[in-house]
Amino acid sequence: MALSGIQIYKLLPQTNCKECGFPTCLAFAMKLAAKQVELTACPYVSESSKAQLAESAAPPIRLVTFKANGHEVKAGNEVVLFRHDKTFYNKPGLFIRVYDDMPLDELKAKVKAADAYAVNYVGMDLTLDGFCVASRAGNPQAFAGAVAAVRSVSTRPLILASRDPGIMTAGLDVLKDEIPLIYGADATNLDAFAGLAKQYKAPLAVLAPDLDGLADLTEKLKASGVEDLVLDPGGRDLGSGLALETKIRRLAIKKNFRALGFPVIAFPGDAAEPGLEAVAATQALSKYAGFIVLDTFSPAMAYPLLVLRQNIYTDPQKPIQVQPGIYEINGPKPTDPVLVTTNFSITYFSVANEVEGSGLPAWLLVTDAEGMSVLTAWAAGKFDAERIAKAVKAFNIAEKVSRKRIVLPGHVAVLSGELEAELPDWEIRVGPREAVDLPGFMKNAL
Repeated sequence: MALSGIQIYKLLPQTNCKECGFPTCLAFAMKLAAKQVELTACPYVSESSKAQLAESAAPPIRLVTFKANGHEVKAGNEVVLFRHDKTFYNKPGLFIRVYDDMPLDELKAKVKAADAYAVNYVGMDLTLDGFCVASRAGNPQAFAGAVAAVRSVSTRPLILASRDPGIMTAGLDVLKDEIPLIYGADATNLDAFAGLAKQYKAPLAVLAPDLDGLADLTEKLKASGVEDLVLDPGGRDLGSGLALETKIRRLAIKKNFRALGFPVIAFPGDAAEPGLEAVAATQALSKYAGFIVLDTFSPAMAYPLLVLRQNIYTDPQKPIQVQPGIYEINGPKPTDPVLVTTNFSITYFSVANEVEGSGLPAWLLVTDAEGMSVLTAWAAGKFDAERIAKAVKAFNIAEKVSRKRIVLPGHVAVLSGELEAELPDWEIRVGPREAVDLPGFMKNAL
């Protein structure tokens, strides 16, 4: 039975040394109870306490990490079934699969294009996480050559996929000082792949025809000393994939079933239904893959997947924000208007992109509304005349403009009178409700 934060606290040193990264032992205990940190973060916990805390402190889904050349991909440490219950912590890694029987020029071109692809979304550059090199030629030399070819054009982390220990060894030998994900352990090769995982200190993906078989294999691997595991439950069609991944998540979170408490890997490119790779990938992002391997690379598929992943794995209690301040759009002059908005990133970029696309110059005043949108911030008392006036003064906008015009979002027109009282030297205008209408408003009304 899981221990409470207070029960865990009683088993800790209670020195408040802060070496765990938290200000007090009690704060660390609360994080342990919520399964958001590892017990190993405390360097002074006694052996007897470790024995009592090990099961309770461990997250229901183990954190699995692999990395290369400064890049890192991790999954696990999730503690809820639904994002709105708390949050999801580690975004699923998105990988592009290539095969060792592809012409090397074709392989390199595909990897190079995917490696360079980036989506700028609300001020963040979103990218794919790495590549999966799969054995199809059936010989170690071809596999090693494909791994070397990928590494020659990309530094991102790799998944190596083969069911043959000899072929896998050839690929692993190419990667020096890296930690890839080894894929392909099953009932027929378990001991050999367990040895490879321990030798190369790499996480291991295991597959079985059903959940009972999968649980049996993970228990054997854990007993042999392999702890960092990834699950492939099969279920390549949409229905069975959803059912299996949901069952694994429920068993881990609700039943604390440790044998299946590991991240899941999904292969949307293997979807039984032709042409449904994007649909299967979307499902895997939502329910509940930790690593997703795509066969197809195209901006048309990558863009929505990257944006969807970012939205799902953004903490709903901590919205994405931009820095408050005054932003210049299209080289504004002192006579150009000052537009006002909040620091919620989507709101900011909606306004900024519309104005920038119009070619019309403007000053954009971004006020600190704790990351809320205009209406939400106004309703919460985080976006009012007093705060706007303070921002005007704090960022010295009066020194930048000769004609003092400030434009409020149309949704908060009610603030115009109060803002006139706060800023008597300024002309207060009420703009449109939607960002898309700003260019027309600026042309016709300003």
